[in-house]
Amino acid sequence: MKQRYPYAIAVLIIVALMIIPVSTWNLTAAQLQENPRKLINSATLVSQNTNNSAFYRTIFRQAENSVVQITSKIPNVLNPQSQNATSLGSGFVYDKLGHVITNNHVVGDAKIVDVTFENGNRYTAKVIATDIGSDLAVLQIPQNITSHQQQLLKPLVIGNSSELEVGDQVIAIGNPFGLSDTMTTGIVSGVGRLLPASTVSGFSIPDTIQTDAPINPGNSGGPLLNMQGEVIGMNTAIFSDTGTFSGIGFAIPSNTIEKIIPALISKGYYLHPYIGIKGGALTSDIVENMTNIPVNLSGVYVDTITKNGPADKAGVNGSTIDEYSKKHLGDIITAIDGHRLIKVDDLASYIDQHKSVGDTVTLTVYRHGHFLDLKTVLAARPSPLPLLITQLAPPSPSPHPPTPPPGRPPIIPHS
Repeated sequence: MKQRYPYAIAVLIIVALMIIPVSTWNLTAAQLQENPRKLINSATLVSQNTNNSAFYRTIFRQAENSVVQITSKIPNVLNPQSQNATSLGSGFVYDKLGHVITNNHVVGDAKIVDVTFENGNRYTAKVIATDIGSDLAVLQIPQNITSHQQQLLKPLVIGNSSELEVGDQVIAIGNPFGLSDTMTTGIVSGVGRLLPASTVSGFSIPDTIQTDAPINPGNSGGPLLNMQGEVIGMNTAIFSDTGTFSGIGFAIPSNTIEKIIPALISKGYYLHPYIGIKGGALTSDIVENMTNIPVNLSGVYVDTITKNGPADKAGVNGSTIDEYSKKHLGDIITAIDGHRLIKVDDLASYIDQHKSVGDTVTLTVYRHGHFLDLKTVLAARPSPLPLLITQLAPPSPSPHPPTPPPGRPPIIPHS
């Protein structure tokens, strides 16, 4: 009998929302919310075309010279006298200018990393920009390499992740456990997933791709390819209670990569828009404790509001607690710019994929029996710097997630 994990609805997230960094992270079942799309095992859908081993060999040969192994040193802050640990991850060539991209958690606080190609060529690369909010980083291979070496740089083609559907076949290439040039295959098991809030950045990563293509520590930062050999995602996290792959992996979508990486290269940073609320999906359990709620009302209930944030300035009401310690829910956001909301993921994904800092949005809220349209201007997310200062140590080379509640496997970032 298949074991089914209950997906928690009591996930309170700051919208634009909180994220966790990944070397290929481990997600807990409670942190995942049910997606209406049915999950499919790759064994049930294998086309005659992609069953051909020659087909897979062709795609691998097209991509292998573009995928790299990234090695960085991690100092032991608890014992500075001890030898630095080595962290391994993956990445791939982004352009002919020598930019290589990977996960932020792969490079951590490093300023210099080693980049090794399939042919054995190794370069010392600078970490020129990182974005904790999307778990992306850009490296620069030295620009004084020979013209012949530069000609060997083969950027991978970036595809359109918005065209993905559940059941589409995918290929993951990377360096799991330091085993270079490893290819695994699977399908898209789900789309529009929200990776839970990180203790590092404080915001979630919306709109990620779920796949059953095996991903393990060392795969993080490597490409997830479609059957045309195009990058449709960057392998980032796994859902596991052992730290190794258990059938559920996650990748940052290529559309997010294409939105953020150019800004990191040109400006060195990316400003994420946010709306400044904590809330959750409107469920039947919550509705039972409310009065005068329309039948089949869906949306995101507002729990708390960031003071002077966009939602606060728009006049959105958060939840309150009366003198008897009874909680009264605040506004219910039913739509943004006319797009209906069912769960928190919908709000986070819309803002992340379609809006920028300074854009005006219209929130449709349900309050005391009436629907109201409230306009506000999206602001930049607060800096995660205060959170970073309180960290005791950087990620370990083999990440160990915090102990989850009984019966709930964790989400682990893997380098």
